Amino acid sequence: MSEHGTYTTDDGRPAVRFERRLAHPVDAVWRTVTDPAELRHWFPTSVELELRVGAPMRFVHGDGEVFEGELRELDPPRRLAFLWGGDLLRFELEPDGDGTRLILVHVLLGEGADAAARTAAGWHVCLAALERTLAGQAAAAPDGPSPEWRDRYAEYVALGFPAGAPIPGDAQTTS
Repeated sequence: MSEHGTYTTDDGRPAVRFERRLAHPVDAVWRTVTDPAELRHWFPTSVELELRVGAPMRFVHGDGEVFEGELRELDPPRRLAFLWGGDLLRFELEPDGDGTRLILVHVLLGEGADAAARTAAGWHVCLAALERTLAGQAAAAPDGPSPEWRDRYAEYVALGFPAGAPIPGDAQTTS
């Protein structure tokens, strides 16, 4: 199983997909993807949520930017899907021996395919932080285009992922 994500479609819409085998039981991974206190160690925003289908969600970036979402699917401890700003995120967990197989699909509803390389780089960095969190090595969640993120972004562009969406923090030029 590659640590790199794949560019795919989900119901005809552009998406990035990651699959990871985590050396932790499903219940521990579920807690890490649903508990705001755990999410703050690896998810790119702080998260306010109620685990109820249809419940509103709130996401706050480190720079104070706030956007809304909605919990769309919930099947504890196996499946969680929610709107994250303009996009759809889906986490699926399956037992895999003494560990868990995690599948993350980010459907690019807002910016479309041009955001694929940027999004894949971001989740690549975040999922590495998720693995560190599960291993008890929690640190601050990734925030913005770090050197590691920029390296991953270059890898995903080289892999042929669509690119072109603005990079947060980069000066944008207009013509």
